[in-house]
Amino acid sequence: MPSEGRCWETLQALRSSDKGRLCYHRDWLLRGEDVLEECMSLPKLSSYSGWVIDHVLPHMQENQPVSETSPSSTSASALDQPSFVSKSPDTSSAFSPASPATPNGTKDKDEFQHTESMVLQSSRGIKVEGCIRMYELVHRMKGTEGLRQWQEEQERKVRALSEMASEQLKRFDERKELKQHKEFQDLREVMEKSPSEVIQPFLQILNLKLREAEQQRVKQAEQERLRKEEGQVRLRALYALQEEMLQLSQQLDASEQHRALLKVDLAAFRTRGNQLCSLISGIIRTSSESGCPTAESQAEAERALQEMRDLLTNLGQEITRACEDKKRQDEEEAQVKLQETQMQQGPEAHKEPLASSQGPGGKQIEDLQVKVQDSTMQWYQQLQDASMQCVLTFEGLTNSKDSQAKKIKMDLQKAATIPVSQISTIAGSKLKEIFDKIHSLLSGKLVQSGGRSVSVTLNPQGLDFVQYKLAEKFVKQGEEEVASHHEAAFPIAVVASGIWELHPRVGDLILAHLHKKCPYSVPFYPTFKEGMALEDYQRMLGYQVTDSKVEQQDNFLKRMSGMIRLYAAIIQLRWPYGNRQEIHPHGLNHGWRWLAQILNMEPLSDVTATLLFDFLEVCGNALMKQYQVQFWKMLILLKEDYFPRIEAITSSGQMGSFIRLKQFLEKCLQHKDIPVPKGFLTSSFWRS
Repeated sequence: MPSEGRCWETLQALRSSDKGRLCYHRDWLLRGEDVLEECMSLPKLSSYSGWVIDHVLPHMQENQPVSETSPSSTSASALDQPSFVSKSPDTSSAFSPASPATPNGTKDKDEFQHTESMVLQSSRGIKVEGCIRMYELVHRMKGTEGLRQWQEEQERKVRALSEMASEQLKRFDERKELKQHKEFQDLREVMEKSPSEVIQPFLQILNLKLREAEQQRVKQAEQERLRKEEGQVRLRALYALQEEMLQLSQQLDASEQHRALLKVDLAAFRTRGNQLCSLISGIIRTSSESGCPTAESQAEAERALQEMRDLLTNLGQEITRACEDKKRQDEEEAQVKLQETQMQQGPEAHKEPLASSQGPGGKQIEDLQVKVQDSTMQWYQQLQDASMQCVLTFEGLTNSKDSQAKKIKMDLQKAATIPVSQISTIAGSKLKEIFDKIHSLLSGKLVQSGGRSVSVTLNPQGLDFVQYKLAEKFVKQGEEEVASHHEAAFPIAVVASGIWELHPRVGDLILAHLHKKCPYSVPFYPTFKEGMALEDYQRMLGYQVTDSKVEQQDNFLKRMSGMIRLYAAIIQLRWPYGNRQEIHPHGLNHGWRWLAQILNMEPLSDVTATLLFDFLEVCGNALMKQYQVQFWKMLILLKEDYFPRIEAITSSGQMGSFIRLKQFLEKCLQHKDIPVPKGFLTSSFWRS
């Protein structure tokens, strides 16, 4: 339908017109009279009309000159463009933007006055359209100005950032160039150096790494070796413990011969000994199956061995006590018989006429025996045999080529001899520490020596070796220390006596060493046998022979004196912390025997007088308290009968020892008392 298409075109044209693009409020119908009133009121110019006339209308008039426009076109344009009538020039000038002064200023003013005088008939729509255009222009100008300012600001920022980036790039280039320059200089210096100097740092680093790797390898190998050695040491220690256990078991079986003397049943000792042997055998069998013995297994075996030692020690003490009781009874019976014989026959009973010699007064006196009694000689030979057997027992240890065995031997020797060398009269507490250390070593406990732990259980022959070396050291201290300082005899003797009481074998070895170095302590006068070398005979007499040279007589007497003094101190002293109920293992009765036998033997020039003086000075006070009247009778016999014999064989140059003995004896008989020896340990010493 053509009419319908034209209708749509009309509507489209209206929509595209200026009024059609305006926004209308749909709520005007609700406002009612207000809208009508606005339509009926006279039109008024807006406050922006002055500005619009100054800026908009002049441009429109320039585009359309008056000469080219007709009246009809002028009127038409007047209808299209908004026309405003200003109420007053003040209002328009107040709200119009200031414009710069131009040559056309007078013309514009005249045109404005001419326009102001015109009364234009305009509708409300023209007013609204003018306002809209004005706002659009204002906002467009504001937007353009803001955009321009924003662009300037951005350009300024971009320039600042560009300058900053350019400066940073320059600094980067400078640093890069400096780094390259340094690298070039370093390379140049390296190239200028000799090849050895260039390679040396790398070689040092390489050597350091190689050393570290080698040290790490050696450390690991050492740890593995120590682990294996520890296992081997424990295994050897277990076998050594088993061997010693079997030896102790044999000693336990050997005690059967003393059954008649003992008051206890040996079956209980043997049963417990067999149980301990089976226990150690089981531990070794278990350790062998597991491959490596543990410390707990070794400790258990050591405890079993220690119990076996204690068992044997207790049995030995029982046997020793029984033997001592029987021996004491026999000696007491023999002493009673001897005293009865002496009382009946007088002093002449001690004499055995073997030869005769002329006395100083021309009096014929009978000589005494030179040979020692058979029982004494038998006792002497038993001690020497026991000492030799002990040496043969640890011969494997002394002759071993194994480095470990040599190390053990050296450690044990130091542990046995160093404490004896430290014995002194400084304080009783110090002496007790030394005694406890020696006793612990002999008991199989670990002791510290030279910063290392040492025990006789480290080797099956360790105990025998330590006992022998300990006894040898005691006698050597008497030979050297006591010979130079007589007061040293008492602290050495009290420790030796205490060890002797707890470990009887050590006492027997002490006697064996003492008799060998000083045969007069038996007493025993070795005789020269046919075919014997002179040097060997001199050694038997106690002399030291070095490179066929015999020591001086003074030095010989000094050594003999030191050993006799040590022996005289041992027989009268007891360890104060021991068992007082037990008898002394080698007490004063042996001193009485020695003195009686020495008076029944022919005196030796210079030797007998020296030894008698030393013995009586050290032990005379104790013998006096023990035997009282009988001892004084012995001294009277010594003065009246034995002194002439000594004087008869003593030359004028050797009278010093005889005179010293004679003066000492006369003084004692005169005061009827023998003084306490110098250096004797009193009760206050043990509290220090």
